[in-house]
Amino acid sequence: MLNSSNHPTNSSVRKTVTMTFRIDESIMNKLRNESEQREVSLNTLVNQILKRFVEWGVFENKVGIIPMPKPIVVELFENMSEDEIIDMAKRVGKNVVKDIALFMKHEINVDSFLEWFETRMKVSSLEISHKKNNHHSYIMKHDLGKNWSLYHKALLESIFNDMLGKRIDVIISPSTLHFTFIE
Repeated sequence: MLNSSNHPTNSSVRKTVTMTFRIDESIMNKLRNESEQREVSLNTLVNQILKRFVEWGVFENKVGIIPMPKPIVVELFENMSEDEIIDMAKRVGKNVVKDIALFMKHEINVDSFLEWFETRMKVSSLEISHKKNNHHSYIMKHDLGKNWSLYHKALLESIFNDMLGKRIDVIISPSTLHFTFIE
């Protein structure tokens, strides 16, 4: 069964499709339980799952992304010096992030990079807040330690300055990273 309809969202029109699938009963029960726990409709949960898959999951194996528990990330980063962290961000991180973002978005500009970056933070279970006035302001809450913040500070400065031609201001703490730039 296939049916198209339009639903307005924020003054834009988003097309939806009604589709019928056969789903294993045990999976369906788990999806229903998860939607109840999250207090969202089953439809919303399934759309979130499918969105995450098409925007991120489909690319993970292709670009070499592996899941890693937070305590391991903290331990790895905390055992490095600040100089090693900054060197890794500029020497390896910048090129890896550029290549992955390019592969997933097919272009590198401010908008495509930020869209990729926000998706990366969300799928990594990190909180991110974006406010746009005459400038962009992003706040990331991560609880991964000072060196993780330092790595991303050096990485973002390198990407914005060298690749995107934008000046960026970054403030870090052991649990947050805040960066701003003028559009």
